[in-house]
Amino acid sequence: MKYDLILANVAKHITLTSDEIRYFISLLNFREVTRNECLLEAEETCSVINYVHAGVLRAYYLDKQGKESTIMFATADWWVTDMYCFLNQKPAMMHIEAIERSCILQLTKERLDQLFVEVPKFERFFRILMQNAYTREQLRTIQTLSLSAEARYTNFLKKYPQVAQQVTQRQIASYLGITPEFLSTIRKNKQKGSIS
Repeated sequence: MKYDLILANVAKHITLTSDEIRYFISLLNFREVTRNECLLEAEETCSVINYVHAGVLRAYYLDKQGKESTIMFATADWWVTDMYCFLNQKPAMMHIEAIERSCILQLTKERLDQLFVEVPKFERFFRILMQNAYTREQLRTIQTLSLSAEARYTNFLKKYPQVAQQVTQRQIASYLGITPEFLSTIRKNKQKGSIS
């Protein structure tokens, strides 16, 4: 297993010594998951944060009527978990599944806490990750409230160009908060617009 990608991710925000790198790597658990495999199901204790080394994961909420709402897609070089439940060791509120065969690195809550003690600069790294995630979600909420479905779909294609080819129309629609049928209409209108 090569750790270059995750180490480059960490190096965006903090600088590690060779000893700190070795210690960090020793805490990670490598896992391969198959397409459609669930890494986390609602009501399970959320005990790990996942770093996507390769592949695509999807985090979604399933309501009592069985309606899925996609919270996020996590592609290579992204971190994903049910953050509230992970930090507080509560039963998960959402599901995380692999959209395609994926390779992930996992860090348990216990090991994350050890990491903060042994290499305190990781507190800065994870603080920045959480700030960025909060900012993204705030912007997404504002866009959901203020932009048309067409504009949200255009933004999705810009943000996740490769994911748009790998996921179903239903999953994209659930991320955008619209029906698959309405998304189909939007896509047809975009295709007509690009032809004319």
